[in-house]
Amino acid sequence: MPRIHFQQQLAELKDKLLAMAALAQQALDCSVEAYLTQDQGLCQLVRDLEAAINSAEREVDNMAYNLLAKEQPMAIDLRFILAVIKINSDLERVGDQSVNIASRAETLMKLPFISLPVDIKQMGVWAGKMVRTAVQALLDADARLAETVLDMDDVMDAMNRDVHTALIQVMERTPDASLHAMNAIVIARNLERTADHATNIAEDVIFWVRGSDVRHRISLATD
Repeated sequence: MPRIHFQQQLAELKDKLLAMAALAQQALDCSVEAYLTQDQGLCQLVRDLEAAINSAEREVDNMAYNLLAKEQPMAIDLRFILAVIKINSDLERVGDQSVNIASRAETLMKLPFISLPVDIKQMGVWAGKMVRTAVQALLDADARLAETVLDMDDVMDAMNRDVHTALIQVMERTPDASLHAMNAIVIARNLERTADHATNIAEDVIFWVRGSDVRHRISLATD
C-alpha cells in the first residue's frame, strides 16, 4: 500500500508540472502575438500568466522536495523527481522570457510602426514547437522524441543569428529604425533563450528515462 501511495504522489507531481507547462506555453504564445498585433491586453495576460507560473513553481518544488525527504526514492523514481525540479525551473524561465517579450512589445506600441525584414513570427512558432515537443516527451516518457528537440535547437540558433545580422544592417542603414531593430533583436534573443530552456527540458526527460546525461554534447576535440 505505501508503494501505491508513492506512485500516486508521483503521478500528481507530474500532473502539476504539466499544468504549469501549459501556462508557460500559453504565456509564450501570447507574448509573441502581443508583439505581432501590438495588443496591450495580451501583454497584461502574459503578466497574469507569469504570476500563476511562479505560484505553480513553488508548489511543484515543495511537492518534489517533500517526496525526496519523506520517501527516499531510488533509481528511476529518484531521477524523475530530480528531473521535475530542473524542468520546473526551466518552465518558470520560459514565463520570464515571455514577460520580457511582452515588455518589449509595449515599448514598440509607443513608437510609429516600422516594418522590419525579419520573421519574428516564425521564430515564435519554432520556439513554441520546441517547448510543446519537450513537454510531450515528458508526458509520454519518450526519450527519442526528446532527442528531436536537441536537433531543433540548431535551427533556432541559426534563425537568431540571421535576425541579428539583418537588424544590425537595418540600424546601420536606417538610423530612424534603430530603436525598433534593437527591441526586435532582444525579442529574438528571448525566443532563442526559450528554445534553450526547451532543450534543457528535453535533456532532463532523457536523463529521467535513460539515466544518461546528454548535456555538453560537444566533443573536446572540437574545442
